[in-house]
Amino acid sequence: MSPVEKRSVRLPRLALVIRLLFALFLFGTGIMTMNFAINGYPAGDPPDEVGQFMIALRKTGYLIFWVGFFKTVTGGLMFFRRTAPLAILMSLPYAFNILLYVTFFAHKYLIIGLPDFAACAFLIYCHFDWYRPIFPGPTADSIQDSQGD
Repeated sequence: MSPVEKRSVRLPRLALVIRLLFALFLFGTGIMTMNFAINGYPAGDPPDEVGQFMIALRKTGYLIFWVGFFKTVTGGLMFFRRTAPLAILMSLPYAFNILLYVTFFAHKYLIIGLPDFAACAFLIYCHFDWYRPIFPGPTADSIQDSQGD
């Protein structure tokens, strides 16, 4: 049996629901983020710390648009079963960054950041058989060494 045939998804029904919700979230917020890059971030008058940070990022000219574009592409890929494992891995840096952002800076968005990272981590767990070839397995030499031969 080839390694591709051994790949399965743990908790397939729950993983499907979480994957589709996460894909919808990434796709929608990606479009919203690109819109912020083009039209500006809606900040209060005077802007709070988060608003000032977002305005400063917009002034860089590229970061916000490309983050939104990446989220939109990742969310779009996640809708399809064939590209879902790749899209889940692609979303991990974004989800981890958002976790750090809401934990240390924008505490009022914890209600969004924690489930965002949790969904990504859960989907990685569910699709781990797809990622197993990335990690090196035991070799014949290491098995002999551990047996003392």
